[in-house]
Amino acid sequence: MKDSNRKFAENIPGKYYVTRVCIGCTLCAEIAPENFRENRDWNVALDNNYVCRQPQTPEEELQCRDALDACPSEAIRDDGEETDTESQVNENRSCQ
Repeated sequence: MKDSNRKFAENIPGKYYVTRVCIGCTLCAEIAPENFRENRDWNVALDNNYVCRQPQTPEEELQCRDALDACPSEAIRDDGEETDTESQVNENRSCQ
């Protein structure tokens, strides 16, 4: 099964996403707090993190790359460049 088939539904569309092998350590949210969040939806009962905003600046891009490299379970993936449609959607969403 491809990693892209195992994405968490909470991930915002775009090049970065978190897969179901996430162990919920929150390291990614510590490294890139504007881009990753912990799932606190008790109805879902999953202790995972997800991409809440795709990087908007070169600094955020670097932080997301650092989070990907540091992830102990290798749950963060990068599918490459996002499409124009994804870019427009991401401009209207944030981690709030």
